[in-house]
Amino acid sequence: MRRLELSVKIRLKRFGTKKRPYYRLVVTDSQTPRDGRALEEVGYYHPIEKEDRQLKLNEEKIKAWIAKGAQPTPTVKRLLNKNNIFLNR
Repeated sequence: MRRLELSVKIRLKRFGTKKRPYYRLVVTDSQTPRDGRALEEVGYYHPIEKEDRQLKLNEEKIKAWIAKGAQPTPTVKRLLNKNNIFLNR
């Protein structure tokens, strides 16, 4: 029997209303829809908030998922680099 391996992504899941978005950083299978079911939530991002309350990340969970092979999307990678969590390999 052949096993199908799926890639895992760390990406943004959109919430909020029109013109007032906020996002949760989630670990999910790459095949699921953007706002679909997530494996785990690892932080949030509020682009409209003040700078000090804009981003909250669970560094331990993110590093653990990256160690397991999860790939961040380009936007998430930029947010992580901004906070010195995911440095370019």
